[in-house]
Amino acid sequence: MKQKIEFRDLAQMRYKEAWDYQEALLQESVGIKAALRNLADSGESEGEVLLQTRHYLLFVEHPPVYTLGKSGDIANVLLSEEEMGRRGIDFFKINRGGDITFHGPQQLVGYPILDLEKFFTDIGRYLRNIEEAIILTLAEYGIVSGRSEGETGVWIDADKKGMERKICAIGVRSSRWVTMHGFALNVNTDLAYFENIIPCGIRDKQVTSIEKELGHPVDFEEVKERVKRNFAKVFDAELTG
Repeated sequence: MKQKIEFRDLAQMRYKEAWDYQEALLQESVGIKAALRNLADSGESEGEVLLQTRHYLLFVEHPPVYTLGKSGDIANVLLSEEEMGRRGIDFFKINRGGDITFHGPQQLVGYPILDLEKFFTDIGRYLRNIEEAIILTLAEYGIVSGRSEGETGVWIDADKKGMERKICAIGVRSSRWVTMHGFALNVNTDLAYFENIIPCGIRDKQVTSIEKELGHPVDFEEVKERVKRNFAKVFDAELTG
């Protein structure tokens, strides 16, 4: 039986508000899992039907913001926080994996809140699945993309020295196999913002977008629908809502 994932489009939302929302959904699932363990330990099963974790896929666009992962190097941020403030750019040190990245308008940010114990308990496989959903979506636009060995995310020409271009960054966190954070796909994104950081801490490699690769902007809502469809396909799940 396919898992059901509730889809929620948050439209435009500031980063901290979306982060808090994710954290609340994650903690709800973590609390349910703790209660289920207590029921199992006590030999009771009547409450198990009511106590079930739920899966979510959140889509959002953020106003300009830089986020630095827990293992990130602040040296990869080339602007001071004061200068960011003057330019109207938010900055957060956060609890996902990965280094520094940018979120902004016309970038599709996806936050899956999944209980992986209902899918598979393998974070590496989870990351590869997210990558695959994006790779399939880009292929629908005639863009050939793939992976770069040792580097999470989706790349174009990853095997061509000097031509490597990252089009989708991925950074996640999990607690008791419940995930949060996720992916950021550059659609019609203003790539100039990436000039103020060393994206994902990777030097000498470019950042790109669907718009840049095709030479024209694309319909943002259409991209959302295609990513949703491919996410459901890769995870063999049913999206609702």
